[in-house]
Amino acid sequence: MRKSFSGKHIVLVSVILTFFLSSCGGAKKFSKKDVKRSQALVGLSFTNKQIDTLYPYLQRNRKGFDSLRKYDLDYTVFPALKFDPLPLNFTPKPQADFPSWEIPNDVELPTKKSELAFYTIPQLASLIKNKKITSVELTQFFIDRIKKYDDVLQSTITITEELAMNQAQKMDEELTTGKYRGILHGIPYGVKDLMSVEGYKTTWGAEPYKNQQFDMTATVVERLQKAGGVLIAKLVSGSLARGDVWFGGKTKNPWDTKQGASGSSAGSGSATSAGLVPFALGTETLGSITSPSNRNGITGLRPTYGRVSRYGVMSLSWSMDKIGPMARNAQDCAIVYSIISGKDPKDPTTTDYPFGFDKNKDVRTLKIGYLKEDIDKDTSKSKDNLTKALGIFKKMGIKMDSLKLPEDLPFSSFDIILRAEAGAFFDDLVLSSDVDKMVEQDQRSRANSLRQARFIPAVEYLQANRHREVLIEKMYQLIKDYDVIISPSFGNRQLVITNLTGHPVIAIPTGLDKDKHPTSITLVGNLYDEASILLLAKAFQENTEFDEMHPEGYMD
Repeated sequence: MRKSFSGKHIVLVSVILTFFLSSCGGAKKFSKKDVKRSQALVGLSFTNKQIDTLYPYLQRNRKGFDSLRKYDLDYTVFPALKFDPLPLNFTPKPQADFPSWEIPNDVELPTKKSELAFYTIPQLASLIKNKKITSVELTQFFIDRIKKYDDVLQSTITITEELAMNQAQKMDEELTTGKYRGILHGIPYGVKDLMSVEGYKTTWGAEPYKNQQFDMTATVVERLQKAGGVLIAKLVSGSLARGDVWFGGKTKNPWDTKQGASGSSAGSGSATSAGLVPFALGTETLGSITSPSNRNGITGLRPTYGRVSRYGVMSLSWSMDKIGPMARNAQDCAIVYSIISGKDPKDPTTTDYPFGFDKNKDVRTLKIGYLKEDIDKDTSKSKDNLTKALGIFKKMGIKMDSLKLPEDLPFSSFDIILRAEAGAFFDDLVLSSDVDKMVEQDQRSRANSLRQARFIPAVEYLQANRHREVLIEKMYQLIKDYDVIISPSFGNRQLVITNLTGHPVIAIPTGLDKDKHPTSITLVGNLYDEASILLLAKAFQENTEFDEMHPEGYMD
């Protein structure tokens, strides 16, 4: 059944500005000449008579805009109209429950203790459950690694040491009394510093907010804590979720510290890759989980839009933001995903569609497609590894059909959606001129993007969302008969399309290129079917060793 228009698009009142008004300069009045000159910004041309009739209307609009700015909006307030990624006649694929995660009993402490840094979640869980190491010892081990290596990597903003040690001690005490919370019991982790934690700063990686603190804890952190996880660090977000540059510097790729870690979940990617945390949470609006996962050689899962609560997390785009795990391998991602996903009454975009992961399902029963044209056209240094990965899938008995992404859409216009929504969320930052304090101020900086958002007409924002509706339907027709689509991680439209349509993806390592930099491949799944991409990723990693590789120099 077709849904109403309002169910598909977010319209923020503070974004509904006439095209002539920038507001940044603080002008109190505008003239008819101002209106006439501003038409060129949006490709319109009204006659003098038409402008005469428009002028009083625009003055009334301006009074309305001014009145809006007199009322404060809490950061947790979502727009009244919410994005819905469902295409027409959508039927979700059946989902199994999550399995009881197996914890091996034959794991031993390594002779060289630093090797612990690259153990998987089940391996660490085995050591803790069988009391071969305490949570306090393991937590201190990872905190010490952050203190040792982070001067170079710049992946961490805040070490939550007091909170971590108290939580670790509690986990050890519970284990002594026979209480075991599950596979994450006593295991340390980090989160991108867009996620609020009561008692600690939440800086959003940006100079204007570097002392900001909220009296709340993000739902995802609460769920991990309840499962026994031990938060040890708030990791770098590129400034306001852009790139790998933040108010303290530039986060580095552990494989090559002359190179940035990519963004904006730069800290989560770098710290996980270097073994400073066993896993981390990142966020993605347009590549911020997949890009640093690719750059730093780890596995990153971006779930379906609405699968994971964003309560207590900075918004960049209400209709595009997602939260997901970044870890050693697909199974670790599945474990973390099983804990953080699900409906949250504090986040109106979350859903209660069934979810799970059948790790015993025969991967050869999946129907797989691949983006042949995009792969053939790939000219990046990862091309050789991309081709080899396809060969590995074939050796695994995977049959693949050639598919092609949707075309004939105004792809260059879709960025309007992200920029308009970001401009609305950070409206106070721009109007106060605190945006001038941000570290980067060039043409492609977040600061400049927020300023220009004031010049995006509401009409164009809505038109872009109407085209987004067409894209959703076209993507559905492409993927509905398949379980997984194999894609290059970058250099094609997949990244833009799937972030707009809300489809889940997982980026998995495929080795190193000629410069010894990590490469990856991306698996795209149907809406609310993370299970299929996790299953195929896990099978691929069981047939390769790419997920076991780690950068040199972090085993001292």
